[in-house]
Amino acid sequence: MDPDLGAWVDGPSFVPARTVLWATGFRASLDHLAPLGLRGPGGGIAMDGTEVVAEPRVQLVGYGPSASTVGANRAGREAARRLRRHLRW
Repeated sequence: MDPDLGAWVDGPSFVPARTVLWATGFRASLDHLAPLGLRGPGGGIAMDGTEVVAEPRVQLVGYGPSASTVGANRAGREAARRLRRHLRW
């Protein structure tokens, strides 16, 4: 693929990872997470702070109560702390 056209460069199709930080900005569009089965029967995602209850390795910063500039700053720090505890860094 041609990087000049904004496409991904050639590389592996799978890379093992302990953490993925996907910074999307203030968008509630989470369709790309559908395969993780995070949504409950009513369609919502149960949260504990920034942490998704169904999958604590997923932190949603800028989603729900943290969807503001000030809230996202605090939530970013909270998410980093939670991930460090969860991953035992």
